[in-house]
Parts: sequence; C-alpha cells; structure tokens
Amino acid sequence: MQFSTATAAHAEAAQLFVCTEAAQLKDETAKLLFQSLEDGQSFAAAALPVAGSLHHVALLRLDDLSVETLQKAAKEAAAWAQKQPALSVDLNPFCAENAPRVAAALAAALGEAVYRFDRFKSEAKPAKLVQAAFVHAEHSGSVQAALNRAEALLYGVNLCKDLANTGSNVCTPTYLAETAAKEARQLGAAAKILGGDYIRDNMPSFWGVAKGSKEEPKLLELQYFGAADKSADPIVLVGKGLTFDSGGISLKPGEAMDEMKYDMCGAATVIGTFIAAVKAKLPINLAVVVATCENMPDAGAAKPGDVVRAMNGTTIENLNTDAEGRLVLCDALTYVEQNFKPKAVIDVATLTGACIIALGHLTSGLMGNDQDLVDALLAASRESNDKAWQLPLFPEYKEQLKSNFADLQNIGGRPAGTITAGTFLAHFAQNYKWAHLDIAGTAWKSGKDKGATGRPIPLLLQYLANQAA
Repeated sequence: MQFSTATAAHAEAAQLFVCTEAAQLKDETAKLLFQSLEDGQSFAAAALPVAGSLHHVALLRLDDLSVETLQKAAKEAAAWAQKQPALSVDLNPFCAENAPRVAAALAAALGEAVYRFDRFKSEAKPAKLVQAAFVHAEHSGSVQAALNRAEALLYGVNLCKDLANTGSNVCTPTYLAETAAKEARQLGAAAKILGGDYIRDNMPSFWGVAKGSKEEPKLLELQYFGAADKSADPIVLVGKGLTFDSGGISLKPGEAMDEMKYDMCGAATVIGTFIAAVKAKLPINLAVVVATCENMPDAGAAKPGDVVRAMNGTTIENLNTDAEGRLVLCDALTYVEQNFKPKAVIDVATLTGACIIALGHLTSGLMGNDQDLVDALLAASRESNDKAWQLPLFPEYKEQLKSNFADLQNIGGRPAGTITAGTFLAHFAQNYKWAHLDIAGTAWKSGKDKGATGRPIPLLLQYLANQAA
C-alpha cells in the first residue's frame, strides 16, 4: 500500500471527496452524493459511465473532527476504497491543522482494510487497492508528514499482526527474536539475542517456565538512539512473548487453545512499536526487552507447588503453571533494572483472562506505580482512541499474594485477578517508573474475524511521540 500527495486529482483513480458541509464541495457529483445522505449517514458512492468504463466517486461527510468520528467514518470509506485499484482523496476543504489529521485517519483505515494474512494460503486474494493519493492545493507538505507517520504506524501494526497470526510451529521464540532483530538492524538500530544458557544461569523464574519446552527460550534486546543526547535515559518497553501457552502442567481446556499462539502479542506489540518509532525517526532513546518462550507440559516442566528464586532473589511459589506470564516478566523487569537506567518502563502482556471479564475486548487494562506515567499513557489513549482504563494497585492487594512457603505466590485467587497480577509485577519494578498494560482482551479477535489487532501500538506510538515533542 503506497501513499502519496498531490495538488490535483488523478483522472483515472477513484475519487473520494471528504468534507463537513456541502458548501465546501465544488464537484457536481460530490454535491449530489452529499444531498443523498440521510440523517445519520456519512458515506455515499456512485459509479459513472465515462468513455466506455465506470468511474467510481464517493463522498465522506464528517459530522465533526474528533478522533472517534474520523476513525469511524474512515473505516466506512475504506471498505469501499479497498475495491478500487487506485484512489484519489480530496482534502481541499480542510485547513493546515485538520488536513493532516484527516489524512492520517484515512491512511490507517485504508491500511487496515487492505491487510491480508495469506502467507499459508494456496491462493492469495489481495485487496485491489495498492495506492492512494491525498490531494490538497496548499498543504501537501503537512499532509505528507502525517502520511509518513501513518505509514510507520501501519508498518509496525502489520509486523505485529504478521508475527501474531503466524502459527507457533513457525513463530517459535527463535523466529520471533530473529525476525525482530533483523527488522531493527535493517533500520540501523541495535539488536542482541541471549539464549537458553544465559536464561538458565541468570533468570531462574523465566527458565522455570521455558524448561518444559524443546524450543529454546530467547531474551531479545533492541536499542534505538534517536534523541539529540544519545546518553539520555531511554524509555524501555517490555513484552511477554509466550509463542504458545498450553498452560503447562496446569493444562488449559482444549477449546480455543489454538488462540494461545497469541500469548506473544505483548512481545509483538513492543516490537511493532519499536520499529514504527524508528521508521518515524522519533527523536527519543528507546529500548525493547522481550522474554520469549513456550509454556508446555513435559517431564521436566514446572509443577504446581514448585518454588523458584527470581532474578532479583525473590522466592516465588508456583501455585498455577498457567499463571506463567508474570513469572517470565518478573525476570525481564529485573533485567531492565540491572542493564538500563530507564526514564520509564512499560510492560505489555496478554496477562489475565480476568481483564477480559473486567473490561471486555474494547479496553486494555492499565496499572502503574507512577501516576504521571499512567496519566501520560491515558492521554495517548484518548488522542489515538486506543482505549485503556486505569485499575488500582492498592497495597492491600499484596495480601492475596502471601505464601506460606515463599516470599510470594504467583496467583491471588479469583478476586481482582488482573490487579493481583499487576501487583505481583509491581514487586519487581519498585526502583523505576513503571506501567503495565494488560492486553488480553484487545490483542486479537476470535470468531469469523479471528486475527491479531495490532493494539495497543497506536497508543504506545502516540505516547512516544508526545514524549519526543
């Protein structure tokens, strides 16, 4: 999918006129389409016979310019546009501030509409649309800047989707780490991969999860120095990368277990965010740490009741091997403390089914030990319309994690399951500003639309852009 700008429409391309009121339109067909709209409608299209062929024209009316309205209307237009080989989008009604915003919303919607994951299909059926030109007589420069950012976001989102949608027989921990490292190095960023020997010797809680699988676990580290001061403290994104989670000895039910290939969506999210930030050339210092492995039942797998000593010395009683994500992340968070001086740390994980019960599939759960950091993420959530909601980390929740045999136990029972998981992680993030995004309900869709969503990359990239401003 290619995006470009122009000062005049391409005659052979399908035409999409965007406006907020009829007086902004000069094209007669667009005016007629506007008049055909009924209350509550925002989109209309027509096919006109021209020189022996049909010329497609559409009109998109925006009730207002809020991000929610822009995204909803853009998706409706994109459903039509994906069927056209080429598209010309008229943004002339909009000012220097709003033309880029409209362009960015449409580019994101078009990219989502044409996305296909057909790597393993015998016959691919790609969308027809391959190029879209955004037309503005005066503000093509600012529109192009918005499109550059939108293209970077789209690349990161599609990378995330591709990794997550790939079956775990292909997307192993090694594949995930090596693919991310290759993408980073191609953009001039640094990448390092540590293997099973390092993890076994230094990250015992992480190893306790990984040791039940024949697939070697990996610890991935990516670094990008885009700030003017290359020595400035970086923002560090940490991702849970369970490329398949069977539950281990605490085996999951068979129904929908195939979707546990998506238990690496936290890792795919932070990798996609990193690549998008580098492509967008954000002036920040950024690092990623991904802990990736499988959680499998095996003669050597961890058992309920086992006690392990985490990387920071904390002992943990493993009461449920299907609460493995926190056992992997706790050592990743300690690794960050020992190897970075972070400005802020944000971990992203498909951590708890309880988050789906609490917030459904619309909203990611957000917790943290620094309210300024949490507020900055919530602001980015509102700006991107990538919804998140803060949950509390009151100290009383620690009571649910008390163990008779270790410093902590890895589950706190059914009450407040998302919060007690966050409370567990908070124990390992006490020495820096930290936030946790539980994306169990938002990272992928089930049913006929099964597939990764790429969320919350829009939220995270908006946060990073705000930090760079």
